[in-house]
Amino acid sequence: MLLRIDRLRKSYGSLLVTDDISLSVAEGEALGIIGPNGAGKTTLFSLITGAVAPSSGTIHLAGEDITRTSAERRCRTGICRSHQVPHPFERLTVAENLLVAACFGQGKREVEVVDQVGEILEQTGLSAKANRISGALPLLDRKRLEMARALATNPRLLLLDEIAGGLTQGECDELVETIRGVHQGGRTIVWIEHIVHALVAVVGRLIVLNFGRLIAEGEPRAVLASPQVREIYMGSPV
Repeated sequence: MLLRIDRLRKSYGSLLVTDDISLSVAEGEALGIIGPNGAGKTTLFSLITGAVAPSSGTIHLAGEDITRTSAERRCRTGICRSHQVPHPFERLTVAENLLVAACFGQGKREVEVVDQVGEILEQTGLSAKANRISGALPLLDRKRLEMARALATNPRLLLLDEIAGGLTQGECDELVETIRGVHQGGRTIVWIEHIVHALVAVVGRLIVLNFGRLIAEGEPRAVLASPQVREIYMGSPV
């Protein structure tokens, strides 16, 4: 098992954001996470990456307890995420952004990562824009770059946080194809997304969070058909 989370809790005073969550992710799996706003999804990612410390519970990566490991160490151990709003180094080119991510994320010299950066540019559909200044990119390419920067750290576990948000249907379809290709290349993915049909096109398993608790888990279409999920997440009557 690549990732194992046991009874993870995070509270801010009396506010319980993540409530006793346990889950596992197998090597090579694509797992989707859905839930209403405030369900604790992004906090879960922050706990996994080390940006936030848990109140209790444990996190293991490939059998190693990383619960108290720094965010930098976790990145170099193999965990990286994208963010909902892309924030590239806007005055650098697309390729330069990837070089920075690869060098610092892997602790390597530029000469050691140049070929890898070229492969990621190709994989994410950014090769033709490698020398373009990142601040001038349209939204779809900024989303691609956000994922490409995460991939440049060479993660064993890639976390995608609402990466399809704000895109048109056609742009979303293009991005889904890119993500599917990344997964088919062997990358383990955990993907938070409100655009459910995009998730279902890629992931093999779906979990649902509500008020910080895991309330449903299983094959995506079966989970989405659950009366509890329809009532809580989709607003349909049971």
